[in-house]
Amino acid sequence: MKTPNLLRQSGQSLLAAAFGATATLAFSPFSYWPFMLVALWGLFILLQTASPKRSAWLGFCWGLGQFATGVGWVYVSIDHFGGMPAIAGLSLMALLIVYLSLYPALFSGLINKLPITQRSIKWLILAPALWLVIDWLRGWLFTGFPWLWPGYSQINSPLAGIAPILGVQGITLVLVLLAGLVTLITPRWGPWQSRARLIGIGAVISLFAVSYGLASIQWATKTDQQQTVSLIQGNVPQALKWRADQRWPTLMKYLDLTRQHWDSDVVIWPEAAIPALERELPRFFSQLDQAGKNNQTTVITGALDQREDGTYFNNVLALGAQTPRYHYPAPAQYSKHHLLPFGEFVPFESLLRPLAPFFNLPMSSFSPGSAIQPALPANGWEYITALCYEIAFPAQIRANLTADSDAIITLSNDAWFGRSIGPWQHLEIARMRALEFGLPVIRATNNGVTALIDERGQIQASLPQFDTQVLTTQVTKTQGITPYRQWGSGPLWIWVIISSLIGVIAWRRTMCHPIKMPTRS
Repeated sequence: MKTPNLLRQSGQSLLAAAFGATATLAFSPFSYWPFMLVALWGLFILLQTASPKRSAWLGFCWGLGQFATGVGWVYVSIDHFGGMPAIAGLSLMALLIVYLSLYPALFSGLINKLPITQRSIKWLILAPALWLVIDWLRGWLFTGFPWLWPGYSQINSPLAGIAPILGVQGITLVLVLLAGLVTLITPRWGPWQSRARLIGIGAVISLFAVSYGLASIQWATKTDQQQTVSLIQGNVPQALKWRADQRWPTLMKYLDLTRQHWDSDVVIWPEAAIPALERELPRFFSQLDQAGKNNQTTVITGALDQREDGTYFNNVLALGAQTPRYHYPAPAQYSKHHLLPFGEFVPFESLLRPLAPFFNLPMSSFSPGSAIQPALPANGWEYITALCYEIAFPAQIRANLTADSDAIITLSNDAWFGRSIGPWQHLEIARMRALEFGLPVIRATNNGVTALIDERGQIQASLPQFDTQVLTTQVTKTQGITPYRQWGSGPLWIWVIISSLIGVIAWRRTMCHPIKMPTRS
């Protein structure tokens, strides 16, 4: 008699993984945004009749499906640049997927562990709050990995109008709320019947309608002030980038591309565009600074450096027009604060570095810059900088914004991830930052996707991947402040607190008035 039950449980586990994999289709480059709601609904349906322990397993399977398909592209950098056997690389990738899958497992186990009998309270109030808290935990623990937060998948959906008010996690909250509603009105599995089911359908439609209406509000509007910006996409292969014989050919490539665009207000090179430490090329930077001043152009470039005390920094330098005269170290620079685990620093390095060459990648022991840093001068404008991975941390960007901030600039080098879907997810995250803060986002990359994103999160201009090209376009200054820029995640924390209080009240009522189960005759 155990065999049918085992088969049923195995089928549920596979179905949970399939629903998790479906979530990946909601993100770029696929962008089938309804699939995120389907994925969440599928998980919630499976949790309806499961025990807390079984629920945790189903949530874990759901996470395996999502993260194996959604962040599997990380293996490209491990395989191509990690210097370890394939089996070791695959094992490391599996550990990452298993770790990330623990978060949906935690949500699923806890939501069915809560002693709440009112399903409406559980799925419409407590579930969205719990999902937010666990997502925040994933975005903070071990420096955080907020990739594939559900809200990002809705950048092209009617729910995008929530972002300027509550941020990407506000969209996540509404998604989980909608999934709970759809679960409750689903025939057979859902507990709602007839009239309540019609009310639920109306609520789903209303939430989408309200979100669509919010999208029509222009929290930030364009002004008549513009800059001409040229983004240099050098398309330098990662395998050649740091070879000694390629240093000057690479520098000359960027200089040749730049000379054609000295009429631009700002010229931007990507992350670590300079294939050497800043301290090794003071004359080069001094001459580039003088050329920019002579042509009334600001040049912004990524550059690594090692200070006298041996510490490494991943920097962005501003040279040329309306910047201080260059001397080492550059007077106008930004040092990356939020470092990428394993790529830029190794957690528990005394234990991990001896294990494999992957943990000894060149310059993988960077030091973080300050959490709050001055904006980069850009020919009279002020650019708030988010270097590569940092664009995924809205709280950090918000903390650096001031009333004088004119644009957000993000430099990246996604050549580490080849032709995978990773760079497209990265671009999607950058689009969300523009929408949240009502500011243009300028994204300069080594091999794509280089793009200018307007204040509504729409791609205004872009370059194809894996081409050596220059994107010259107009950046327009905006005026106005979005509610999210003003309040941050404060309203969401209020939701979590209120939801918790409602949950406590519901639990106390259950304890005081327990439901009497009918006795068997």
